[in-house]
Amino acid sequence: MKKAFASWSGGKDSMLALYRAIRTVEVPYLLNMLSEDGVSSRSHGLNAELLRAQATAMGKTIIQRPSSWKGYERTFKEAVLGLKRKGVTVGVFGDIELQEHRDWIERVCSDLEIEPLFPLWGAGREELINKFISAGFRAIVVSTNADNLGKEWLGREVNGDFVKDLKGLGDVDLCGELGEYHTFVFDGPLFRHSVGFRLGAKRLKGNRWFLEVNHEGH
Repeated sequence: MKKAFASWSGGKDSMLALYRAIRTVEVPYLLNMLSEDGVSSRSHGLNAELLRAQATAMGKTIIQRPSSWKGYERTFKEAVLGLKRKGVTVGVFGDIELQEHRDWIERVCSDLEIEPLFPLWGAGREELINKFISAGFRAIVVSTNADNLGKEWLGREVNGDFVKDLKGLGDVDLCGELGEYHTFVFDGPLFRHSVGFRLGAKRLKGNRWFLEVNHEGH
């Protein structure tokens, strides 16, 4: 079986992509890009310690690399080259339909001679989010685009009521593919134990709401 890394945000899409990918590839590594100060994830603003706790709970090794947006591609490539030296030949990505993201991934992977895998690509949104829930994964909303969803959505668990309420809005992608919301997965079938956490303040930065989430160890 080929060895892969999963591009890791800590949210539901990267988790579901990993869950589907392990049917066909071995995924011992998670690759997570951090903000320049190394404190939080570049994509979702999640505390870096929380992401390490996720990896520990799944028995996986997480590679975390701080980077500016300007230096993102170079840092990402350096990290993947390090994984290639460990026998990795495949990258798993949680993209669903944003072609420009896929184009970037395919170009970078081509440069590195890594095979990109997109387990969620082109799937229906309702199908994906319901698969995530029915599989037994648990996640909460940690960030929203203030133009779409207010701070009252922060901390909500991704479940049937959540999906129903999102559908009621009519103009929000059910999987948040356009950045309407981001999530943190704390339990599910790939976890040996749930990730303990506590919630803090809700903060508005630019046009995004963020929920402070801190790791609370077992």
